[in-house]
Amino acid sequence: MKALVYLGAKHVEVKEVPEARKREGAVMVRIKYCGICGSDIGIYMGTHPRAKAPLILGHEFLGIVEEDGRKFKKGDRVTAFPLLSCGECLACRTGNAHVCNSLGLIGIDTDGGICERLYADEDILFRIPDGVSDKAAAVIEPLAVILRAVHQAEFKARDTAVIIGAGPIGMLTGIVLKNIGASKVFISDIFEKRLEIAETLGLTPVNPLKENLNDVVKAGTDGEGCDVLFECSGSEQAAKEMTEITRVSGTICMVSIHKHLHEVDLRQLNFKEQWMIGTRVYTKEEFRQAVEYCKELEKELEQIVTHIVPLEDSAKVFDMIADPELGTIKVVIDCM
Repeated sequence: MKALVYLGAKHVEVKEVPEARKREGAVMVRIKYCGICGSDIGIYMGTHPRAKAPLILGHEFLGIVEEDGRKFKKGDRVTAFPLLSCGECLACRTGNAHVCNSLGLIGIDTDGGICERLYADEDILFRIPDGVSDKAAAVIEPLAVILRAVHQAEFKARDTAVIIGAGPIGMLTGIVLKNIGASKVFISDIFEKRLEIAETLGLTPVNPLKENLNDVVKAGTDGEGCDVLFECSGSEQAAKEMTEITRVSGTICMVSIHKHLHEVDLRQLNFKEQWMIGTRVYTKEEFRQAVEYCKELEKELEQIVTHIVPLEDSAKVFDMIADPELGTIKVVIDCM
């Protein structure tokens, strides 16, 4: 079968690979869509600390069950919870398996879903609700990331928010915040095409190359700053200014995983008695919630899937994402 295989830094190819072997408790899934994630970009660049070539990429996949199993029937449309936890460390023993000390992911630590077929354990599969489009279902996994972030930040209806970074994660954050009743959501990015889509979703776009984000937020919040800031960019500038933009007793939620050490104004954290919280992935329950939630958000989720690329052309997706002229938000591989 064909699969997108990571072979080394900046080297991926669509290759013929052996079929996966049947195993107890698993069913064959014919893959429909698999999204490209920021972690896939890190793998492609050769900077991911765990991914080793050769590796079939992809952990955001959905498909159709090809055979009857214990829980699923042939024809069921499913998506997969991709986290791999040890079950033995303190995190796992205390209900925090999603931040296991040795957490792994399908598509990073084992072969993933950018392929024609795979065997998936039934215990990690979730049935996609009837009527939800494949395009919307393709972002269930990153939607689960956002649910975790919103839970961590304890965001409430009528709160004001700032999102720094209008990539897939930032845009999904905005969609969820608007849906749960945020009074204002400012979203910052340097790419105008992304900001145009953000505005159609009811978000307030800010291009920091044209206007000062702090000034815009203060003007829109009676000079106080936002209730909750979601850092989704990983940028140096965001780290510097996030404590200034956030109000007294406000919350900063670190959604992006910063790849380098960045300067942070921790004085503001003290003087304003702010809260800073980290978030990484999601619990299995939050993944289940995302599967159900996609019914309610279907039209908005479809809007952020800006490019669908056939499997045979998938080796070019990383060049596409790096091209600002294309205005990609979420790129999905069509494996059928």
